[in-house]
Amino acid sequence: MTANAKTTKTELSILDLSPVTAGASGPQALRNTLDLARLADSLGYVRYWVAEHHNMPAIASSAPDIMIGQIAAVTSAIRVGSGGVMLPNHAPLMVAERFKVLEALYPGRIDLGLGRAPGTDPATSYLLRRRQGISEEDDFLDRFNELMLLETRGFPHGHPFHNVRAMPADVPLPPIYLLGSSDYSAQLAGRIGAPFSFAHHFATFDAAEAMRLYRDNFQPSSRQPEPYAILGTAVVCADSDEEAEILASAADLHFVRRAKGEHLPLASPEDAAAYPYTPEDRARITQYRSRLTVGSPAKVKERLDALIAATQAQELMVTTMVYSHVARRRSYELLAQAFA
Repeated sequence: MTANAKTTKTELSILDLSPVTAGASGPQALRNTLDLARLADSLGYVRYWVAEHHNMPAIASSAPDIMIGQIAAVTSAIRVGSGGVMLPNHAPLMVAERFKVLEALYPGRIDLGLGRAPGTDPATSYLLRRRQGISEEDDFLDRFNELMLLETRGFPHGHPFHNVRAMPADVPLPPIYLLGSSDYSAQLAGRIGAPFSFAHHFATFDAAEAMRLYRDNFQPSSRQPEPYAILGTAVVCADSDEEAEILASAADLHFVRRAKGEHLPLASPEDAAAYPYTPEDRARITQYRSRLTVGSPAKVKERLDALIAATQAQELMVTTMVYSHVARRRSYELLAQAFA
């Protein structure tokens, strides 16, 4: 199965980090993810991806393969996948088998999004990989090639992996997407002939240029004959611009704290309003807001339409980090209505 590169309208998807808010718990954040996935399924969102992050107090999403199974079990039509599995943290055989199991249980509904970064700090990354023969080199491409050779049984005779089969062997890997936030990732996705998801919500590289590089370097593959581009972007939508700004203030404070090395659960708008921002903090917020769309449905739709036009993305994958789960649900409801 390949991503459809000939859609007539921009599809909407969700990237969920299972945000942990101040005064709440990790288990509640994960239950909120299941609740939001049910809503997304009913609203017609095409895809629901969960992230892999480690040692981050504001993010409960550390095991995407487990959550994918849980989400697929409580939904019926929406595709469910990883946004993404951070391949440096995992043996390719383990990734292959876990996603074959998911594909066997929920055929035609699973996506395997792969990331090149570890999704955490250096010490945690080391702890994740310390029994894997850690290399200082970027070994993503080696791991990706190993994953594909396991799938195609492409290891030559005499190779120690020639007779290794990822089980269940009679189930194909689900569609594979490459995630990235740089020019290198965009070009790599094109060269390996994979659909590409660009992380505009935190990337410093220009999204339109990344998409151009992806398409210019695209080489058709057996899995993906044509380029397919997903734009990951951050949105806070509410019934009014004023309400959206209040909700987004929690994301502003979260960004400021992270820039200072302060990793805390997502604060409330009240705590954000009381925070003693410095001029440097305000400058950081201004920079951050260039990658965050905030406002009423009409305002959000106008800005997102401009992003779609600039990047020619076939799909928008939206992430919304706000303190209130009710407000997060409402944001996705309004967005679905705006793009209906």
